[in-house]
Amino acid sequence: MATATLDRAPTPPVRDVQRAPRLYVLDGLRLICALAVAGYHFGDSWRLDGVHPPAYFLPDAAPVLIYGFLGVETFFLISGFVILMSGWGRTVREFAASRAARLYPAFWAAVVITTVVTAVLPISGGLPFTQQPGAGDVLVNLTMLAEPLNTPLVDTVYWTLWTEFRFYLIAACLLAAGLTDRRAKLFGAGWLAAAVVLPAFPGAALDEVVMSDFAPYFVAGMTMFLLRRNRADRWLWVLLLAAWLVSLQRVHVRALDLHPGFEVAVWPAPVLLTLAYVAVLVIALGWTDRVRLRRLATAGALTYPFYLLHPRIGYSLIRTAHENTGLPAPILIGGAVLMLLVAAWLVHRFVERPLAPLIRDGVLGRRRRKRAGLAPNKRDV
Repeated sequence: MATATLDRAPTPPVRDVQRAPRLYVLDGLRLICALAVAGYHFGDSWRLDGVHPPAYFLPDAAPVLIYGFLGVETFFLISGFVILMSGWGRTVREFAASRAARLYPAFWAAVVITTVVTAVLPISGGLPFTQQPGAGDVLVNLTMLAEPLNTPLVDTVYWTLWTEFRFYLIAACLLAAGLTDRRAKLFGAGWLAAAVVLPAFPGAALDEVVMSDFAPYFVAGMTMFLLRRNRADRWLWVLLLAAWLVSLQRVHVRALDLHPGFEVAVWPAPVLLTLAYVAVLVIALGWTDRVRLRRLATAGALTYPFYLLHPRIGYSLIRTAHENTGLPAPILIGGAVLMLLVAAWLVHRFVERPLAPLIRDGVLGRRRRKRAGLAPNKRDV
């Protein structure tokens, strides 16, 4: 896994050559988040038989699985940390090469596989989407720009990719300006302030850039990386505290907007989000760096393709199996998750691993890639 240096100098050199150790515990946390999101989708956000909500079949589990939506918030929190870490000391071109190689191979595979599976196993009724994507929609989706181009998404979870994409553009601008601890800290404070103020002006076009609903998580993750470099900076702790407080308000609103067909207790959402903050902070400060369980690296490799594949394909598998077997919902959901994990491994092994170095070479060039330390057997965060 290619990561950025953790040199603690106040102003990093233009070219870092030392790389941080792989954060295995972070890999495990990411898979937990992906499974939590899948639990939310399969257990709460659709009608398993086209008529009844999952709570009809999962009366005890559905009220717990509902909080899996927090996996997305935690993903953004982790992203703020790892993107700043992976970009630190790189040029914009090197950063773009690493992001393209990391994101596009699995995404292309997921778009194609989802389109094929849902055409072979079409279902309707009680779903968070309404139509089968056309050929033109699929082609636009492959660019990862379907949302800004007002094109129907092949799968509903792709909305998070556009949010991530915008954050990558912000990170690239920071790299182009010359990324230092001071500049990153000032930018984080300004971004958080804009995220607090902008909701007072509903409909403002600037919110497409500020992303006020999710900015606190990115800012908090960035701050955690800066704390990894210099935990003695008290203003970083103040910024992290401010981002946490803003995110508590955001997650409270998100929890109130959930309508799964039963009453949702709001208070667990901020508690669970706080635990996510603590978990990522513990990892960021280096307290888990000595954990070297290679199976966690496999978990990290499965996370992204599993996340991309799970919703629409999972719905098709579960509904089809329910109609043909009548098996209990927990078995159907568990079986779908296992099948999707296997599919995720196949995508990682036979799509991501071969294509990633080719994309790096295409964006960066072989010689520049070697100088940048982006060897083909390394994994970007």
